[in-house]
Amino acid sequence: MKVIVVANPKGGAGKSTLATNIAGYFASRGHHVMLGDADTQQSSKFWLQQRPPKLPFVATWEIEAGQVPTAKPPKGTTHVVIDTPAGLGGAALKELVQRADKVIVPLMPGVFDMQATHAFLLELMQLTRKLPTKVGVVGNRVDARTIACANLKEFAASLDVPMLGYLRDTQYYLHMAAHGLSMFDITPAQVEKDLEQWEPICHWLDKN
Repeated sequence: MKVIVVANPKGGAGKSTLATNIAGYFASRGHHVMLGDADTQQSSKFWLQQRPPKLPFVATWEIEAGQVPTAKPPKGTTHVVIDTPAGLGGAALKELVQRADKVIVPLMPGVFDMQATHAFLLELMQLTRKLPTKVGVVGNRVDARTIACANLKEFAASLDVPMLGYLRDTQYYLHMAAHGLSMFDITPAQVEKDLEQWEPICHWLDKN
């Protein structure tokens, strides 16, 4: 079973957007997926409740808001995605990292966002130093042509954390969140640019 943890100590970084789209991606590939929402805002849980039954199924993993999951997913589950609360750190982060195959960190291209995430990434790298757990960063709401994007690349490189890709700021994500959809549930021609941005991220997720 593959466990993907989506984490950032800062609220509003795009954790739920990443978590729901990752779950949607795995489901579109025919995997048995569970999505757990430990965030107090419960955005991923709302997404699950809105998801049309005709789409590839994503099961709900009931997690108490603000808590680290302790129970095991049911047998037959192949992929678990966990949306974590803001402020995650310390013992809770350590426990999640030990259970995760991969930790993916969404990051906005702003000075305050990078500053708030700096210590968290250092902690992550220290926790995973002797573990097989992989860590990657995804730039969220990024225009690849801007200085802010260049600063984001430089920031990730300074910490020796792989920058997996960049997701642009588009209304599609808001629309999908409201209707329980992911990028992988929409006609590809409508979201061609966005699917291209997801390719390197999905490749990283699929690797052992």
